[in-house]
Amino acid sequence: MASGLLTHAEVIFYASFLIRKILTNHYKMENSFKKILSLVAVAAFALSASTVRADDCADDTVKVGILHSLSGTMAISETSLRDVLLFTFDEINASGGVLGKMIEPVEADGASDWPTFAEKAEELLAKDEASAVFGCWTSVSRKFVLPVFEKYNGLLFYPVQYEGEEESPNIFYTAEAVGQQAIPAVDYLLEEGYTKFYLIGTDYVYPQTTNIVLFEYLLSKGIPVENIGGGIRYEGDVAVSAGNYTPFGHTDFQQIVAEIKDFAASGDACVVNTINGDANVPFFKEIAASGLTSDDCPIVSFSLSEDEFRGLPTKDLVGHLGCWTYFMSIDTPANDSFKANFQDWLANDAPAAVAKEGRVTCSPMVLSYNGVYLWKAAVEKAGTFDPEAVIKALESGISFDGPGGTVTTQANHHLTKSVYIGETLEDGQFEILEVIPDVYGEPWLKGTFK
Repeated sequence: MASGLLTHAEVIFYASFLIRKILTNHYKMENSFKKILSLVAVAAFALSASTVRADDCADDTVKVGILHSLSGTMAISETSLRDVLLFTFDEINASGGVLGKMIEPVEADGASDWPTFAEKAEELLAKDEASAVFGCWTSVSRKFVLPVFEKYNGLLFYPVQYEGEEESPNIFYTAEAVGQQAIPAVDYLLEEGYTKFYLIGTDYVYPQTTNIVLFEYLLSKGIPVENIGGGIRYEGDVAVSAGNYTPFGHTDFQQIVAEIKDFAASGDACVVNTINGDANVPFFKEIAASGLTSDDCPIVSFSLSEDEFRGLPTKDLVGHLGCWTYFMSIDTPANDSFKANFQDWLANDAPAAVAKEGRVTCSPMVLSYNGVYLWKAAVEKAGTFDPEAVIKALESGISFDGPGGTVTTQANHHLTKSVYIGETLEDGQFEILEVIPDVYGEPWLKGTFK
């Protein structure tokens, strides 16, 4: 506002926001009594001010959806994405919001159930009229919500590594495509001299598609079929599946690990792991119990980050590998600032439902963070929250200098970004072994290798 003064609606919004903080224990008792009194005074002033219509207040906010599993087998990964989104919205609101409006988050729990994701997506778009939605982890949840977003012409920012072979006009894929994670990881292992690759994953679209792409890629690199473990299924002469798959939440890996140990006995073997969710805990515990180490058979994982390590015996994972477009250990001012601000928010402003202790950052969290800022920049470029106009702005190419480096939107709804390969340390962090800058996000890799 040119005058620098708040409208009544803005005052009421800020006041109600502050009251909620007090009532939900956002402002802890260590805050001074004087500060709390001042907040109450502001709120009282606002609430006693001249009459303001309810829709006036709404005009000063913009609803944005959060759609993640806060319960079920995927909560181990997805809850942190809800947390970082709330942090990002608060950070943006503290700097003035977007086009003068405060972001009002609307949370929805997909509950690790794919039809529920679709139901919640429809509620966010049709009922809550969310201008954008940030969410989904598994590709199966994304596949379930995709027709909903296309039906309502909504906008979804998808922040987690995925299998490619998709390019929806209503989704921006801010995370790692196969060529930005799985392929660079395999290239690294090939360069290190590994000639045998065991493929294992959770039984759904992301591991299945990623591994068939990797199967094709390994063959193109001269790896013989017999050196690709986990099983290969053909329809006629065409391989349609490669790897060993277990259900979500699987717990008994004794037989599979015994098979991996036998596969690795001849040397020069590694494992490509696309297990998702809490099944990684019993898998790596069984690996440790078997006596297999990273020296015997390194495992590169695509769904294990610093965040999941909090629930794993990391001493048993030392030397195993990860490939992401962000590691917490990146040593840059942008990452240092991001980590410090997130910890400050946890200590002082995070809702009561957010876990406070032992928190770390990871690639899906940063890709969620990046997505919000790319959305903000696109809204400001378009001058509107209208999803169609925002999508066009994103397609034109927008860059954001994030904690993992600069990311840039592409016309194909993917991002150009740097790729990092890291080795697991005992403290649950990664030592960065290799950096591949400015990798183009290409979703269409299946059937392209010669």
